Amino acid sequence: MINYYVEQGWTDYEISPAKEADELIWCRRAYLDIIGRIPTIEEMQAFMADRKSERHAKLVERLLYDDRYTEEYSNHWATVWANLLIGRSGGMDRGDLTNRDGMMKYLRDSFAENKPYDRMVFELVTAEGTTKPGTEGFNGAVNFLVDKVNEEKAVLAASSVSRIFLGQQVQCTQCHNHPFNDWKQQKFWEFNSFFRQTRALRRFVDGTRDIEFAELVSEDFAGEAGDPRDALVFYEMRNGLTRVAYPVFTDGTEIGRSGFVEDVNRRVELGHLMLNSEALDLMAVNRHWSMFFGHGFTRPIDDMGPHTNPSHPVLLEELGAAFRKSSYNIKELITWMTLSKPYSLASTLGSNNTIDDPSVGETPKFSRFYLRQISAEQLYQSLLTLSGGNAEGTYEQQEQKRREWMRQFVVTFGTDEGDEATTFDGSIPQALMLFNGDLTKNATQTKPGSFLAEIGTSGKTATDRLNRLYLAGLARRPTKRETKLAGDLYRANGGDEAEMMQDLWWAILNSNEFIMQH
Repeated sequence: MINYYVEQGWTDYEISPAKEADELIWCRRAYLDIIGRIPTIEEMQAFMADRKSERHAKLVERLLYDDRYTEEYSNHWATVWANLLIGRSGGMDRGDLTNRDGMMKYLRDSFAENKPYDRMVFELVTAEGTTKPGTEGFNGAVNFLVDKVNEEKAVLAASSVSRIFLGQQVQCTQCHNHPFNDWKQQKFWEFNSFFRQTRALRRFVDGTRDIEFAELVSEDFAGEAGDPRDALVFYEMRNGLTRVAYPVFTDGTEIGRSGFVEDVNRRVELGHLMLNSEALDLMAVNRHWSMFFGHGFTRPIDDMGPHTNPSHPVLLEELGAAFRKSSYNIKELITWMTLSKPYSLASTLGSNNTIDDPSVGETPKFSRFYLRQISAEQLYQSLLTLSGGNAEGTYEQQEQKRREWMRQFVVTFGTDEGDEATTFDGSIPQALMLFNGDLTKNATQTKPGSFLAEIGTSGKTATDRLNRLYLAGLARRPTKRETKLAGDLYRANGGDEAEMMQDLWWAILNSNEFIMQH
C-alpha cells in the first residue's frame, strides 16, 4: 500500500526515485530508527549473512521481536515518548511534580509488552495515582498530566492532549478565533472542560515541606458558577463578552454537564471519545511516519486541522485505517514503514528528483531518504556501544549518566508549550564536548579490551583493520582518498598503526557523516 501510493506520487510529479541504499547503510538506518543506536560490526555481519531477499525482513523482525533487543527497543521508544509527553527536562527540577523515573518506567513496560497504542493513550489521558515508583498507588502514566492540570485552568493539559494525540492545535484558539479556519475559541474551552475535575496533590516528606511525590486525582468540580450539577466554565471573548462552555469533544459530541465524578468522569469520557476518533489514527500514523522518514504528511506534523493539506491524503487515511485494524500494533506499523520502498532508498538528491527537497519548502515526495541529524540520545547510545560501556552499572546509574550528558544539549524555548530542542549546532562548548568528552575518550581509548584494541588484533592486514574501522563507524569501507590519507597519517605517526587508527577513529566519530541518519 505504501509503495503504491508513494510511487503514484512520483508518476504524478514526473520524477524517478533515488537508487536503493547500500545494504549496510540500510542496516545502520534500521538500527538507529528501531532501537536507537548504530549496529556493531558483528551485527552487520549477521545481517549480511542472511539471504539478500530476506535480509531486511529478518532484521526488522529480530530488532522488534528477539528477546536480545527487547530492553534496547523499549528504552529507546520510552525515551522518544517521554521527551514528547513531558519534555527532555521534564522531571529534572526539584520543584517539578513530574517524576521522570515514573514516566520512563511506565513507558518502558508498555513498549516491552507491545501495549496497543490506543490503550496506552487511554491510560495516559485517564490515569490516576502517584507519580513515584515504590509509593502506594503508583501509576507512572500520571506523570504525563500531573504538571499540566493545576496551573492556568488546565490549559496546558488540554492543549497537550489535543496536539499530541489528535493533531489538533486548539491552543491557538484559547484567546481568539482561529484566523484561517472554522476553529473557534468556544472549541478550546469545551475541550478544556474535560480536565477541570482533575487535580495534582503534593505529598510531602514526613515532618518537612519537601515534596516527596505527587498524586493525580479526579475530584468533583463545582464549575465557575458554583453549581456542580451544572459545572460550567466561563471564558472571555476579545470583545469583552463572557461566554459559557461545557465539555464537548472536537467532533461536536457532548457529554453530561455534571461536575460530580460519580455522575460523569470527564477524563474517562474523553478517553473513550478519543479512541472512537479517526483523528487518533491519523495522528499516530503521521507522527510515526515522520520519525522514520524525516518528514510527516503535514507540516507541522501535529497540526492536522481542517486548514492543513496532507502530502499523501489517501495513503494517510488508508494507513490510519490499517493501524486501527491491526489493533494499534506499533510493531506492525514500524514493520510496514521500514520494509517499504521509500525507506530503502539512498539519500542522494539527483537530477531525476530535484524538486523533492522539503528543506526548501517543497512538499515531500519521499523519492529519496531525507538526511537528518540523529538525536542526542541516539548519539549517546551509539558512542556507548562503540566504547563497550553499555552494561556498566544498574539501569538507574546508566540513566543518570545519560541525563547528565544530555543536559548539555537541551535548549528550552519560552513558549506556552514549554518547547525544547536538542541540537548539535556547532557551538564551541558542544564541539569541545564531542571532541574531548568522556564518551569520546572512552570510545577512542586503546587499553586491552577496548574497541580499538580489538580492531588492532583483527584482520590479516592493516587494510583489513582500516576497513573494520570505517564499517563500525560509518557502515561503509573507506574511499581511495581516505585510504591514502590513512597511509599519510601512518607515516606521520612514525609507522605507529595504533596511533594512526586512534586518530582516524576520533575523526570518524566527530564527522558529520557519523551524526547523520542517511
